[in-house]
Amino acid sequence: MANKRIKLDQETFTCCICLDLLRDPLTIPCGHNYCMNCIKDHWNKEDEKNLYSCPLCRQTFTPRPVLLKNTMLAVLVEQLKKTGLQAAPADHCYAGPEDVACDVCTGRRLKAFKSCLVCLVSYCEKHLQPHYDAHPFKKHQLVDPSNRLQENICSHHNEVMKIFCRTDQQCICYLCLMDEHKGHDTVSAAAERTERQRELEGSRLNIQQRIQDREKDLKLLHQEVEAINLSADKTVEDSEKIFTELIRLMAKRSSRVKQQVRSQQRTEVSRVKELQEKLEQEITELKRNDAELKLLSHTEDLNQLLLNYPSLSPLSESTDSSSIIIRPLRYFEDVTAAVSGLRDELQDVLREKWTNVSLKVTEVDALLSQPEPKTRAGFLKYSCDVTLDPNTATTWLSLSDGNRKAKVMREEQSYSSHPDRFSRCDQVLSRESLTGRCYWEVEWRGGGVHVAVSYKNIMRTGIECVADFSSPFNQTLWAVLLHLLLIVV
Repeated sequence: MANKRIKLDQETFTCCICLDLLRDPLTIPCGHNYCMNCIKDHWNKEDEKNLYSCPLCRQTFTPRPVLLKNTMLAVLVEQLKKTGLQAAPADHCYAGPEDVACDVCTGRRLKAFKSCLVCLVSYCEKHLQPHYDAHPFKKHQLVDPSNRLQENICSHHNEVMKIFCRTDQQCICYLCLMDEHKGHDTVSAAAERTERQRELEGSRLNIQQRIQDREKDLKLLHQEVEAINLSADKTVEDSEKIFTELIRLMAKRSSRVKQQVRSQQRTEVSRVKELQEKLEQEITELKRNDAELKLLSHTEDLNQLLLNYPSLSPLSESTDSSSIIIRPLRYFEDVTAAVSGLRDELQDVLREKWTNVSLKVTEVDALLSQPEPKTRAGFLKYSCDVTLDPNTATTWLSLSDGNRKAKVMREEQSYSSHPDRFSRCDQVLSRESLTGRCYWEVEWRGGGVHVAVSYKNIMRTGIECVADFSSPFNQTLWAVLLHLLLIVV
């Protein structure tokens, strides 16, 4: 009956909104009791409707009732607090399946607030109070609630394990120390814990220092990215200006060649037309003389013929026909050939110098270098497109498949003479220069093949042109700016 009466009292003095003991209790017109702040908050949400209700019975009030503290009810609540009677805990205060429960509570147990490593018991806030009030308990070590307290009990002797065996790296009880751990290096568990905490603190300090170092490195990398982007943007801008200037110079040269050709065209056409007019005048004069001679030759009067003959106009000096040379479609071919030669030379220069430009680009070094590739997939990231230079191939090699395939022939091939051509051994250089990290794959059939890299200025004639990796002659086989050298065996 006492329990039932207490439960009734608890329900009577509990706010149905916060489920706790009434704070600043008041009674609204329908007779139900609430905390002052709880009912205010509830009615504040109903201001827009201007209709205020009781959360329990749903009775409505208009206008909003004036809230006054229930002094008598407040006195009763304070008396209940002084006698130790507390409101029934809310459901969330009880231990669930995943929670650590108070080992002292009976019936439905509350959630544990702390666990004691000395008592090996978990306590709710109420049952933990003696550890705060009683002097003998104040030295006990309290930790967050744990379900693993029983792990501190020796399974062999059912005693608390307060000793740490450094030999076997495990906690033991004092009976274990007298038995199987006799003579081992042992210390108190508390001392070992202090030592481990010191080590952990040292590790934390080391980790924190590493974090600071990495944060500094990260900041440097951010700065590096900004610097790289700024430098790249400026280089692109400057390069565009330079290439624009080169294009302007080429356009200027093209315009100048055009002007020279047109000027020479006008000169030559004028000279030809002048000669043409002279020839036309000569033809006209000759035709007139021919007509006079024809007329005179048909005169039957002998005296008239003899009289007019001396008065015939003398023939003018004839134009030298040897100065007229007809060269169909070849008047400005030499200019075209010269421009084509200039183009070829520029292409060669660009091909050579472009490798140096590419080298300078790849030499740009950030803080972090690329890791060495270990797999074929990693190597393929650095694959380069290599073609063979027909101007370097010996006459016994036949190139095909877009100059990507070389084959030894039984008969010499009809290659044009070129200063870059090898004269001995079946060798050929790549057309492209190699720089930085490059990867290529070679397939072959037959006797075999040697693949190496070489300066472009490797000797083309004599014994020095033969690629012998151990030969003192070939100091040009390995360098920074290289070409692929293929020797077919």
